[in-house]
Amino acid sequence: MNSIAALCLAAVAGIGLGLFFYGGLYLTVSRGLNSQRPALWFFTSFVLRVAVVLTGFYFVNDGHWQRLVSCVTAFMIVGVIFPMWKKIPPSGDKISEQGNTHHAP
Repeated sequence: MNSIAALCLAAVAGIGLGLFFYGGLYLTVSRGLNSQRPALWFFTSFVLRVAVVLTGFYFVNDGHWQRLVSCVTAFMIVGVIFPMWKKIPPSGDKISEQGNTHHAP
């Protein structure tokens, strides 16, 4: 396969893995906090998400470090863009009941 095409496919796989990982994290936090057993939600979700992502990295790699770099780079870009897309406030901000955002002391 052409190396440029392989790198592009690796980046697409990284985007898919990133959406799975960060989307799963978003669902875990939104549902796990209201659960009667949040530790079970968070632990199970973490293990599942990490296992899927590491397996995906392994298969995308296929012995070529360039593909792994392309995949991981796309994965990290999704990690930066996902909170902006879902309108998640930065970790230092708290949302009051009125919906106003203010900085935590």
